[in-house]
Amino acid sequence: MSRSLKGKAIVFLADGMADEPIEALGGKTPLEAVDTPCMDSIAREGASGTFLTLPEGFPTSSDAANMSVLGYDLASFYPGRGPIEAVSRGIQLAPDDVAWRCNLVFVENGILKDYSAGHISAERAEALMNALAERFNSDKVTFHSGVSYRNLMVLHGAEFSADVDYFKPDSSQDLPVADLRLKARSPEALPTVEFVEKLMTEAAEFLADHPLNKGHETPANWIWPWSPGRKPSFPGFSGKYEGRTAAVITAVDVISGIARCAGMDVIPVPGATGYLDTNYTGKAEAAIRAVEDHDFVYVHLEAIDECSHQGDLALKMRAISDFENKVVRPVMTALEGRDVTFAILPDHPVPLRLRAHTRTPVPIAIRGPHIVPDSVQFYSEREALKGSLGFLHGEEFVRKVLNLNTPGGHRA
Repeated sequence: MSRSLKGKAIVFLADGMADEPIEALGGKTPLEAVDTPCMDSIAREGASGTFLTLPEGFPTSSDAANMSVLGYDLASFYPGRGPIEAVSRGIQLAPDDVAWRCNLVFVENGILKDYSAGHISAERAEALMNALAERFNSDKVTFHSGVSYRNLMVLHGAEFSADVDYFKPDSSQDLPVADLRLKARSPEALPTVEFVEKLMTEAAEFLADHPLNKGHETPANWIWPWSPGRKPSFPGFSGKYEGRTAAVITAVDVISGIARCAGMDVIPVPGATGYLDTNYTGKAEAAIRAVEDHDFVYVHLEAIDECSHQGDLALKMRAISDFENKVVRPVMTALEGRDVTFAILPDHPVPLRLRAHTRTPVPIAIRGPHIVPDSVQFYSEREALKGSLGFLHGEEFVRKVLNLNTPGGHRA
């Protein structure tokens, strides 16, 4: 007989799943329109509410959102996306290094047309990043390949600053690049802006003529550095949450970077891509194994977010359905009757009409032995507003999932 896993939890994090009512769906959101009986069962047999993941004053990006979900105060610990992903890639940052996320993007006639260069393949992206490194690497700058369009650039030297305003490429599609310039927030950052913008111009000239970009409808003909920062320092998840152990399953560096910064175990899944072709079965099987020897398992899926940024309703609905049927269902079925706590939430909304992240609080649902069910019957943006959990923020979500006291001594 299988032993009880009471006190253990699996969180299903559906990146970018929340949306707005859509006329073509009869006023439903994509989440409401897709058949999701397993997600609904978490709400029906548990309790619902909302959670603020993107407070004002911080970027509307997944690094900030997922840090919030895990209970990390952004004002105290947010370092920028670049250094988080550098940690994930095993890049050792010196105190004077400034790490930037560096997208490979497609620009046409001065317009940022595609933040992902047509979801460039990992192999072609790596070859292009290696070519950029060979051409431009120096004692001042190094390029590093990541996964697909998600790559890194590191500036080396005390003269460089992270005090720079930038535009997120996935929130800036179809806009003139001339309106999306980097801006120094202080006089000390002006040389950094000048250096990076000169490098962007030279890289664009180099990429325009690169053989790997020939014959592609959306060539990777620009680099887009953004979200710079210095080496991060987080308190450990286990110390933060009374010794609870945690594991993360993800395809993307930003999430694995957060996990590594927090001392969480990162469980690799071969074939996990961050898109619709990801290894869903491998992710589900990894989660089922991980909960045996971890208290908190965080299963992150990127594909829904990517489809949302494309503005493709059919693909977003397919991605939600795939998550339900290829991840949530098999995990819940395999662990049925073992007292595992299950929770479901997005890290942020990505309305299809905007193709960009918003700060709207996200719907959450939690089902577990310690959760008193409320009257909500379905998991959705609107139904969650009626739930008994109310409006959560800070550490409240993780503490509620793990049935831990809040710092004030009350149960979350």
